Amino acid sequence: MKNLVILGGGYGGMRILERLLPNQLPDDIMITLIDRTPYHCLKTEYYALAAGTISDQDVRVSFPEHDRLSIVYDEITALDLKEKKVLLKDEKAITYDDLIIGLGCEDKYHNIPGADVYTHSIQSIEKSRQTYQTLNNLPQGAVVGIVGAGLSGVEITAELHESRPDLNIKLFDRGSHILSAFPERLSIYVENWFDEHGIEIIRHSNITKVEENILYNQDEPIECDAIVWTAGIQPNQIVRDLDVEKDAQGRVVLTNHHNIPNDEHVYVVGDCASLPHAPSAQLAEGQAEQIVQILLKRWNGEELPDSLPKIKLKGVLGSLGKKHGFGVVADRAITGRVARLLKSGVLWMYKNHRG
Repeated sequence: MKNLVILGGGYGGMRILERLLPNQLPDDIMITLIDRTPYHCLKTEYYALAAGTISDQDVRVSFPEHDRLSIVYDEITALDLKEKKVLLKDEKAITYDDLIIGLGCEDKYHNIPGADVYTHSIQSIEKSRQTYQTLNNLPQGAVVGIVGAGLSGVEITAELHESRPDLNIKLFDRGSHILSAFPERLSIYVENWFDEHGIEIIRHSNITKVEENILYNQDEPIECDAIVWTAGIQPNQIVRDLDVEKDAQGRVVLTNHHNIPNDEHVYVVGDCASLPHAPSAQLAEGQAEQIVQILLKRWNGEELPDSLPKIKLKGVLGSLGKKHGFGVVADRAITGRVARLLKSGVLWMYKNHRG
């Protein structure tokens, strides 16, 4: 019996399980999933969990069950690609025949002193829970600094305002407009929404240091009762430690079949993979679909295609509380209630119509 080991039950790992189980998994293959938590987590909704507008249960989805699926809840400490082993805590090891690395990303602090110590995160469910505790225990009128005005920073800012309108929120961004990856029209729409709701945007910011309850912007101290960091991501430490080719962002360079060069048994899916699009749940799922096709062909001894079709992304949606949103769908910018309803519908479909 061959062992397919999947590291991480995120969007990519979950999609692979759904496509192979229950009926496409060959009789001579078993699957071992290794994850720290006993459920799939909806990372795209961590901003709302941290803000306190949804419950912990709302971001959890059960893993599938199958007699040839074994789930190991443990901490991965290292990978030995030469020996085909995944090393776990207490020096345990799991051997694999095929390996899929889907360990996700971590915050990137850009070597800013104190940022990793004195800021809160929404990059894991554990850290999002801790952020929730801090933010919702703040007294009335407390100041919250949010560093980074990409999609995550904007969504937690809006959601925190809905959860705690009594707080003073300051959003720090390096550029002249927030949401720099979006069309300018959307950036201006969200900026106006923030202005209307009393949220302060600090543009052209340059965070140089973080101390306990103090952000230094352009070396000027700004007192904050809590600081949330959403200013960049990097691959998981386990992946950063791998001796394989990586791109400028530290993501693993892959062949057009999603495996690492010179090893057709090791695949990388999601945030740790070097792909022509920014990391996203959609991208991880699209990549997972193709990895399943490649695995089935290899297991069946079939010839692989020279290339795979480009992964098509449907768009990006963001929320501004429960009634307003923004996004790009089919290359069209949308705002307001329609965008929010679309985002809610996509989430409902994901949770209630698996596979």
